[in-house]
Amino acid sequence: MLELKNIVFGADDGVKSVEIIRNISLNIPDNRFIVITGPNGGGKSTLAKLIAGIEKPVSGRLIFDGQDITDMSITDRARAGIGFAFQQPVKFKGLTVYDLLRIAAGKSLSVSDACQYLSEVGLCAKDYIKREVNASLSGGELKRIEIATVLARNVKLAVFDEPEAGIDLWSFNNLIRIFENMRASDVNRTVIVISHQERILNIADEIIVLSDGKVTKQGSKGEILPEIIGSKYAQDVCPKIAEGGELNG
Repeated sequence: MLELKNIVFGADDGVKSVEIIRNISLNIPDNRFIVITGPNGGGKSTLAKLIAGIEKPVSGRLIFDGQDITDMSITDRARAGIGFAFQQPVKFKGLTVYDLLRIAAGKSLSVSDACQYLSEVGLCAKDYIKREVNASLSGGELKRIEIATVLARNVKLAVFDEPEAGIDLWSFNNLIRIFENMRASDVNRTVIVISHQERILNIADEIIVLSDGKVTKQGSKGEILPEIIGSKYAQDVCPKIAEGGELNG
């Protein structure tokens, strides 16, 4: 379980200190698919980075599997079982997909095992295993390779920050299938996705709405989704959802 206890985070905009996350407390249970949604600038990506350790809270504590990880580095959190996928996956000139998967796994990885991870994200292994992780790959290909590295690491908690950003409709449809498979898997893993997209929200076990740095709604998909789809609330707070946006990035 992941627990956030009274998390506060702020940043200096050059003129004054701006509070981005305002005293958030959350319990994220094990083996759940959680989607965090809300308006741009509401604090969603910041919250994801706080969980991953990219940012550190001004106050409050983060507890993961009973261990206080508040002051842990990104590396130590990764070792504890937390994985993070960026909006824009990182490119690695000179590093092959196979090498990247081996590094992610943190152990000896056979070509057969690496190919299996690529297959799980809908990539033909023979076409990708020796390719460099560079600009020759499309945004959708890079996104799926990044998800394959999360699978290779066998993390307990996987955090995806707006995974639909910058990919085409074909890649988005593949992304939905991957998330559906992750949710249906019997692997002991919690998934947190930051997203505006209705099709991703439809996969959720639980939806958390974040606005102005605060949790404004939280509950099951059945409770929360009908409240925000096509409602005035959605138009004011989550316009991409209100528009039924399938892929606005």
